[in-house]
This record gives sequence, structure tokens and C-alpha cells, in this order.
Amino acid sequence: MKKSIGIKLLSLAAALVMLLSLTGCQSNQEDAEAANTITVYVWSTAMMDTYAPYIQAQLPDVHVQFVAGNNDLDFYKFMNEHGALPDIITCRRFSLHDASALKDQLMDLSTTDAAGAIYDAYITSFTNADGTINWLPLCAEVDGIVANRSLFEKHNIPLPTDYESFAAACDAFEELGIHGFMADFAYDYTCMEVLQGLSIPEITSLQGRQWRTSYDDPADENVVGLDDTIWPEAFARMEKFIQDTRLTEDVLKLDYSPIIEMFRKGEVAMIRAGGSNAVGFNKEGVDAVFLPYFGQNGEQWLLTYPQFQVALNRDLTKDKARQEKALKVLDVMLSEGGQNALAKGEDVLSYNRNVNLTISPYLSNLQPLIEQNHLYIRIASNDFFAVSKDVVSKMLKGEYNAQQAYEAFDAQLRQPKGAAAETILSLDKTYNNIFHKKGGNEAFSVMANTLRGFYDSDVLIAPAISFSGTLFKADYPAKMVGYMVMPNALVAYKREMSGAELKETLKAYVEGIEGGYIPYNVSSLPTVSGVTLEVKQSKDGKFTLTRALRDGKEIADADVFTVVALNTSTYMRPFRNNQERPYESAGLVKNAWVQYIKDGGTLAKPSSYMTVK
Repeated sequence: MKKSIGIKLLSLAAALVMLLSLTGCQSNQEDAEAANTITVYVWSTAMMDTYAPYIQAQLPDVHVQFVAGNNDLDFYKFMNEHGALPDIITCRRFSLHDASALKDQLMDLSTTDAAGAIYDAYITSFTNADGTINWLPLCAEVDGIVANRSLFEKHNIPLPTDYESFAAACDAFEELGIHGFMADFAYDYTCMEVLQGLSIPEITSLQGRQWRTSYDDPADENVVGLDDTIWPEAFARMEKFIQDTRLTEDVLKLDYSPIIEMFRKGEVAMIRAGGSNAVGFNKEGVDAVFLPYFGQNGEQWLLTYPQFQVALNRDLTKDKARQEKALKVLDVMLSEGGQNALAKGEDVLSYNRNVNLTISPYLSNLQPLIEQNHLYIRIASNDFFAVSKDVVSKMLKGEYNAQQAYEAFDAQLRQPKGAAAETILSLDKTYNNIFHKKGGNEAFSVMANTLRGFYDSDVLIAPAISFSGTLFKADYPAKMVGYMVMPNALVAYKREMSGAELKETLKAYVEGIEGGYIPYNVSSLPTVSGVTLEVKQSKDGKFTLTRALRDGKEIADADVFTVVALNTSTYMRPFRNNQERPYESAGLVKNAWVQYIKDGGTLAKPSSYMTVK
């Protein structure tokens, strides 16, 4: 009996040693995976189509995990305050003013080759007052005026070459019963860009640059409003522009689509639009020409904004190997191949002297302005977006004249920030979003398991672009709860399906389907809840679903499941075609998610949902 007990104790001890050994091995493997992973948070899931796969393909020895971040620096400020920034962050709505809170946590890139390759005329917009550079711009979207050339020729009206001829063209068309100019002032970015576009020569003057440096300076603790020379004149020009184009408050009721349709039909001669619009119109048969903003001093300028700005976490400097990997990722992101993969067209310009982007023939008239460096990068702080919308709208309504608009804009910029937003969710634990081949993504699993319960489904399937990263031990206001879900329109689609159909659906999410989201590395594989998956990765990086289990058992073809599939409407299209039992839309995930949390909903625990071999 004693011998039996001794043998059992020895067996138990051996099993414990083995368990600890296996746990240690798994821990070491996860540490190695984390060390070799460079996280890149993207401002839009559109970057996942061709750009992210291109970056990963150029760096086979580095695992680049692209995560759907948000186009708002407040999102990254929250991450910085409550945990840690990702290795690389991108943002499109950007200004040094808004980025000031992140400055101490970002790498200084001023001495890197990447910064040295940016034209001096543009890198100054990203240089801090102390000479450091944290952010670098990618290729430029171009904003200006798109004119229907056929309409001008039909009515024998000269195309504008300066502000005076622009105003004269507007008068001539209005007399014919055709709108001379229209713009989608329902949007904050249009209000902001037209206001700045009309005064680029002044904003880029010495005095204008001095004001902008002061406004953007993160070291300046004073609240900076508008100066009393450049900006009163800018609002006077905006007032004159509204009068010359005969715009009224009715334009505030029109968004992008109806104005584009009016342009196609010849009901409006000129609209505020981008270079991509000019190219697109021509390809569909509308003879459109892209025009710059006309300064009232006779100069012509192109208003531009980078497709995004990129910055690196300063913590990378603590680990030389990881820093080198991150810099390699940055170099590929900024490379000619990377920018071409991102642009996917001929309607963008490069800020980088080492990058040659082909300009569409439809934009060839812009070449002289490019050679003159008459490319202005917009001021795009959150305040400028919001206040421009408010003030320009009131100018269009006739509530503000130029002086009143200037005073209102200045006053709003100088207002102290409001009280902290109300907390609607408190987490007592951090869930990391690094993908591990044994288990999957912990943070994404929490989201998927919670949403499966919310939608009352047996199984939930979500592409890797669905969720926005690490869940922090923190208090979350409603805005940040919404930011837990991807920045683009994620929709929940629900239907009943057989086990055979479920396996085919899971296979399509894992292996990719034409027209859908196609995984290109392990961290781009889908997140699932209610089932566990075994996936094989081939030497060439392709994925194969080898097993799908429910409660540890193989899914039988005849089984019946209620399934919720998360996706964008575009990526979901191939799944919805030719279905005998169609998916029913359960609405936007973000709206449902925020309301669920506001109603007191809690988060589920993570689970191990995938093994990749």
C-alpha cells in the first residue's frame, strides 16, 4: 500500500513537472512571438486591402500585425494614458497641436533616412519647435476645384485662371440658370478646407508660419487662438467667396452624393473635390479638369493632406532588435512600392524625393504647381474640424459676417477643455491583442465572446479587422467604448445554417474568398466564438482550415446553428450571393456595442479558439 502511494506521488510529481515544463515552453513561445511582432495600427481598414499584405510580403522575417485603430489621436492618447502605445501608429486627421500629448512617448525621427527623404517644404509642417520630428507624411491627396470643361466650352465661358475669372465664371453660369459652384458644406472637412484654401498664400507667409508654429507647439502651455492679422483677412475672403458664388444655407442640406450627381448632369459647373474625383469623372466620360485654389493675390495653390501620418513608439529604443525591425517596417511603408500599393491609382502626389508616383494625365495641369512646391498641407486639428463646421455654417446662414466669424472661431479655440466624459465601462484587467498561434488573440476573443452572447447566437465569426486592439484596465467613456470596434462600418449578419454550411463559411473566412477579406499572415486570421479551429499554414504562407470543432467534437454536416457573421457590406457581398436562406442584417455593430455597454452589459472571458500549425 505504501509502495502504491509512493508510486502515485511520484507519478503526480512527474506530471506536475511536465505540466510546468509545457507551460514554460508555451510561455517562452508566446514571448518569442511577441518579440517578433511589430504592431501597426491603421486609421482605416482600407489599408488592409493591398497595403498591409504588401508590407508583410517585403518582410518575411518580421511578423507585422496590422490592427484596425481609429482616425482620431484621442484614441492613441487614451492608449498612452492607460497602457501603452502600439509600435507604429497612423492617423489621417492630424495636427501637431493634437499630437502634443503624445510627443514624449514617440521616437524622434529627425535623423533617420526616412525623414531626410521628405522634401523640406513639407517636413517643416511636422517639425516640433525643438527641431525633433515624430511624424512623417505619406503620399498626398489633393483638394481643390473640379470643373466641367464641356460645360464651359458649350457656353463659351473661359476656364478660371485666377480668382477674378473664377468669380466671373460663377456669375456667367448663374445667369444661365446653372450653379457656378457648389460644395458639400454638410461636412466639417469641406468647411475647413475651403476656409483655408482661399487663404493659402497668407497662411504660408512668414507671419502665417509663425502663427502655425505657435499653434502647434506642444511646449507652449498657453491656449493659442487665431492671430489678429492673417485670420481676420481669411474670414473676409471667405465672406467674399460666399457672396461671389451665391451660396446660401440651402447648400448645408446637400451632402456628397447629390452634389456629385448635379455635377454629372451639368447642373453645376464647379465643385470642391479631390484629384481622385477628377480622374474618376473622366474615366466615366465626364470631361472634368482639376483646378487649384485661387489666392486673391493671384497665386495658385493645391491644398493637400497625407493619406496618413505615421509615428513610432519611443519604447522601441529600449530593445535594439525590435527598433531595427520597426524601422524596417517604416521604410517599407514609406517606400515607392508601399506608397503605390497604398495609392492604388494616379491621383496622389509624393512628399518624398525618393518616390516616383505616376500622375494621371487628367491631372497633368498640376505639374507646374508641383514643381513650384505650391502644395499646402492643411491644418487639421480636431478643433479646426469642429469649429470650421460651426462657423462656416453660420456664415452660410447669414448669422455671421467676417468679423463675427473671426471672433467666434477665435473664442472657441481659446475655450478650456470640458470636464472628463462620463465612464460607462470599467475593466479590472488588461487583455492583450498579440496573436498567438496557440490560442489566438485574447482581446479579440473577449469581444467576440461578448458579442456572441449579445446576438444570442451559437457561433460568431469576425474578420481580424473587426476590433481595435488591446483592452485596458481602465475607465472607458462612450467614445472609447465605440472605438473598441473597427473604424469603418462593421455590420452583423445573422442566419441559421447547417454544419456543412458553417464549415464552408469558416473555410472562406480562414482561407479567403474572392471579393472578401483575405488573410495574409497569422494575425490577419479571423476571430471565432462558439467553435475552435485548427489551421495549417503552408511554406508559402497560405492557410487551410483542417478541423472545426464544437465543444471539442467535429461539427457534423447535419447539425444546425444560429450564426452571426461580422463584416463590412463590401467584404460580405460574396457570402450573401446565391444563398437559399439569406443573411438578415442585425445593424451596425458599433451602435449595438455602445448601447449594450450603456445598458450595463459586461464583457465575457477570453477563450482559446484557434491553433495554427
